[in-house]
Amino acid sequence: MSLLLDHVTLTYPDGDGRLTALDAVSLEVPAGSLAAVVGPSGSGKSSLLAVAATLVTPDSGRVVVAGTETSSLGPAQKAELRRETVGIVFQQPNLLPSLTAVEQLQVMAHLSGRTSRMARERAGELLDAVGLAAQAHRRPHQLSGGQRQRVNIARALMNEPSVLLVDEPTSALDHERGAAVMELLAGLTAERGTATVLVTHDRTHLDRADRVVTVRDGRITEEARV
Repeated sequence: MSLLLDHVTLTYPDGDGRLTALDAVSLEVPAGSLAAVVGPSGSGKSSLLAVAATLVTPDSGRVVVAGTETSSLGPAQKAELRRETVGIVFQQPNLLPSLTAVEQLQVMAHLSGRTSRMARERAGELLDAVGLAAQAHRRPHQLSGGQRQRVNIARALMNEPSVLLVDEPTSALDHERGAAVMELLAGLTAERGTATVLVTHDRTHLDRADRVVTVRDGRITEEARV
């Protein structure tokens, strides 16, 4: 299932007027593809991600997440949609310090009502997929920055989302670890068929994306691929 933003406009109060964060933005991301969104600070990248995640309601336009038109959904329905359909990889992993890697994932499963056995099996499978099977019982302080980000990614995939939204996944990583995380995200997108949107200011690893779009002053343009 895909993600669709159709002529989305979002404004915020700004003194006596309103500031336009997104200006008639349209973006479709098919299942199994990774779209990288780049642009300067304040261009609208974060607003685009928040709208796609149904965390913010746009002034106008349509947001369709995995076939569900979200404009008529109430707060509880949007929360359920995010829990069941959308995986979000935050810029900072924000892992719970007292929980092991596998327990970080199991918490997400419990929120969706999965049994303990199902949660353990799913968590183990995902940690293996991100190359952390041997670190499953380590706590965050025992993991490197790159490993914590991999746990973050695995956690976002725990409930088998159709849409994966990723916020600056390489911002706190060095070049080598950043490249490994981008490689991982591209591979998981293709293998698991998610519609993935990755917001980043780092243009170093964009060759792993299927497409690159630029947001500037709230407007979106497609970049030519060489």
